[in-house]
Amino acid sequence: MGVARAIGLLLGVAADGALGDPRRGHPVAGFGEVAERVERVLYRDSKLPGVVHAAVLGGGAVGLGVLVERAGRGRPVVQTLGTAVATWIVLGGRSLAVHGAAIGRELDAGELDAARGRLPHLCGRDPQKLDADGLARAAVESVAENTSDAVVAPLVWGAVAGVPGLLGYRAINTLDAMVGYRSPRYRRFGWASARADDLVNLLPARLAALLTVAGAPVVGGSWRGAWQTWHRDAAAHPSPNAGRVEAAFAGALEIRLGGRTVYAHGTEERPVLGDGRMPDSGHVTRAVELSRVVGGLTAAVTALIALFRSRR
Repeated sequence: MGVARAIGLLLGVAADGALGDPRRGHPVAGFGEVAERVERVLYRDSKLPGVVHAAVLGGGAVGLGVLVERAGRGRPVVQTLGTAVATWIVLGGRSLAVHGAAIGRELDAGELDAARGRLPHLCGRDPQKLDADGLARAAVESVAENTSDAVVAPLVWGAVAGVPGLLGYRAINTLDAMVGYRSPRYRRFGWASARADDLVNLLPARLAALLTVAGAPVVGGSWRGAWQTWHRDAAAHPSPNAGRVEAAFAGALEIRLGGRTVYAHGTEERPVLGDGRMPDSGHVTRAVELSRVVGGLTAAVTALIALFRSRR
C-alpha cells in the first residue's frame, strides 16, 4: 500500500506540473457548486447549521475517498492510479505558479490593470484599491499562503491518509475559502469551516515554513532570515497557520510583508512580518520560484512518509 501511495502521489505531482488544473469540469468547482446548494438549504446566522454544513460536505468527500481506496485494495495499479488522479485534482501548484509569475511580469511591465485583473485568481482581496506595491505584496503573501494550502497540505494528508485525506482536506479548505470569512454573513455560519481548516493545516503549515528555510538558498534567499523571521514574527499573525509561511517567505526573500489588508468584507490591519524592503515585481517572481522549490521538496518528503508508514 505504501509503495502504491508514494508512487501515486509523485505521479499526481507530475500531472499537476505538466497539465495544471482540468480545463473543464474541475471536480473542485463541482464541489463548490454542491456546497453552495447545501448552504442555501442550511444557512442560518448560527454556528450549529455551519457545523452541519461542514460535517456533511467534508464527511462526504472523505467517504468518497474511502470508496476509492476500497476499490484499490489488493490491486496496486488501481490504488496507484486512484491516488495519482486524486492528487492531481486537489493540487494547485501549477496554477499558483502560472498566475504568480504572470503578475510578476505584468507589474514589471507597468501593466497594473492586468495585474489587478489576475489577482483574484490568487486571493480574495480588492485589487482595485491596490497600487503596484500593494499588488506585489498581495501576490507574495498569496503565493506563500497557497504554497502551504494548495501544495504542501494536500500532499501531507495524502501521505498519511491516502485518497480520503486528499479529498477531505481539499473539501475543508474549499469550504473555508467559501464561508470562512469574518463577515457579518459568515461570522457564525462559517465558524466550523474556518476552525476545521485551521486544524488540518497546523502541521502542514509548519512543514511548509521549514521547507521554505531549507529551500531559500536555492533561489538566492536567506535561510537564516527565513528561520529568524518565522520564529520572531509569525505568532502575531491572526491566522495560526498562514503567518508561519508568510513570515518564512518574508525572511527568505529579505522583504517586509503585512500591514493594511483590504478584503471585500472589510479591512484588516495585519502585523508586519520581516524587516526588509517592501516587495516589488522581482520579489513576486522569486516567491514563485521559492514556491516551486518548496513543492518539490514536499513531494519527496511526503513520498518518504508514505513509504515509512507502510513499513510500520
